[in-house]
Amino acid sequence: MDWSYLFAALGLVLVLEGLLPFASPSAFKQLQAQLHDLTEQQLRLFGGGCVALGLVVLYLAK
Repeated sequence: MDWSYLFAALGLVLVLEGLLPFASPSAFKQLQAQLHDLTEQQLRLFGGGCVALGLVVLYLAK
């Protein structure tokens, strides 16, 4: 396994995660408030959907 791919992927995640708070802090705060109002079940479903979508993207990129 080439570790550079792992670090490149982690770097890309950090860039993508930082885009919204950097570009629009007020929208980021609103998003956080909306996420705070979700139930644990809704958050778990959202997280599972993100994981599944990420796996599909990785599969398609391979």
